[in-house]
Parts: sequence; structure tokens; C-alpha cells
Amino acid sequence: MIAVLTDHLRNNPEPVPPQKTPRTLEVEAPPMLPPLTAADDLSANRPGESLLDKSGPGLIKRVVSQLLRRPAEWDSWRKGLEGEQRVGTELNRLERHGWRVLHSILLADKVDVDHLLIGPGGVFSINTKHHHKRAVWVGDDSVKVDHGKPTPYARKSRAEAKRVARVLERYCGFPVPVEPVLVFVGVTDLKVVATQLSVRVYREREVSALAPLSGVLTTEQVEQVYDVARHRQAWIGA
Repeated sequence: MIAVLTDHLRNNPEPVPPQKTPRTLEVEAPPMLPPLTAADDLSANRPGESLLDKSGPGLIKRVVSQLLRRPAEWDSWRKGLEGEQRVGTELNRLERHGWRVLHSILLADKVDVDHLLIGPGGVFSINTKHHHKRAVWVGDDSVKVDHGKPTPYARKSRAEAKRVARVLERYCGFPVPVEPVLVFVGVTDLKVVATQLSVRVYREREVSALAPLSGVLTTEQVEQVYDVARHRQAWIGA
């Protein structure tokens, strides 16, 4: 009986079900930007370009404001421009360390990124605040100038960095870490709470601390991110 069974199994082996071929995941290619033109090349932007485009308050309006002792609008425009120019000068010095710098990137809703720093240490979305001879306190979400009313600088900086990351990752096709940075110009005192870890906070001369950072993006990725970031068309509707 055993011999008959053995002979049957030898001549009639059990059918082996065909192995299923593993499904290959289809990776969607990132969208392509149109060829870069001079009009769309943001690398030509100067620090404070968006403020220069606005031209500031007119001469008559400035004179009237000063006569009425209401120079707030003019002062705000002038200080904002000076702050971005001073920080831009400091950031441009990092180019010799392998970093790329862009200034005044316009997003939707009349919002602009003051500066974008791209290099081996990642991408940094930089917001400049000029508070001449003022004391500044930076908390987890808000900032106080001379113990005044809290302003949501930190929270807005984080939101801005997320918007930048979405744009860059969409066109690059790989994760692009973007860190928010607040840079204060002209302050007499700058205090940052110990729990503030989500936003980097510097005085203008301290941005050089970013120069030695590395290990986040390869040289090829730095150039790819820069090529996307400098293209005005990438930021439309961002």
C-alpha cells in the first residue's frame, strides 16, 4: 500500500500555485517648471527688494506725517528695509562656505520670505525684525518688544517655513527640511526662553553660526533646491 502511494505521489505531484509577483509602487514624477527666464530669476533680487518695489510712503506724505508727529509709517518702511539689507549682507557672506542665498521671495496673500538660505545644513526661512535700541523677549509662540503687547513672530515663522517646504518638496521630489529663523537687528537686549526650540533666534551678526552646519543636503541636492527656489513660477499661489 505504501509503495503504491509513493509511486502515485511521484508520478502525480501536488500542483504548486504560481507565486504572486510583488506589486511595484508607482512613484509620481515631480512637476516640471518652465525654462527659467531673466524675469522669473529671483537670484537677482536684492535684500529688501519687495520693500523697494513699494517705494515707501511718498515725500508729501512723509512730510505731513512728520509735521503731525506721526512718522510711524515712514519709520516702519525705512527700518524694515534697513533691517533686511543688513541681514542680507551677513547672509551673502555665507556663500563662500557653500551656501546659496535668495532674498524677497513673494508668496500669496502679499506675504514674502525675507531671505532663504540653502546649503549643506538644510534650508532656512529667515524673517528679519528691526527693533532699534529695543529689548526683545522671544517665547514659544510670541515676541514682546520692551515688555509690550505680544506679537506672533515665532508662530508665523513656523507657518512660513512649512509653506516653503511644501513648495520645494513638490518640485524637488524628495524631503526638504526647512527651519524657521528669526533675526533681530539693532536690539539692545535679546532673551529667548529655554523651551524655544522650534525657531532659531539670532542677532544679525550671529547668523554666521549657520555656516558650519552640514549633513542634511548633498551638493547635488543643494543645487536642485536652489534651482527650484530661484524660479518665480514655483511660488505662484504658495
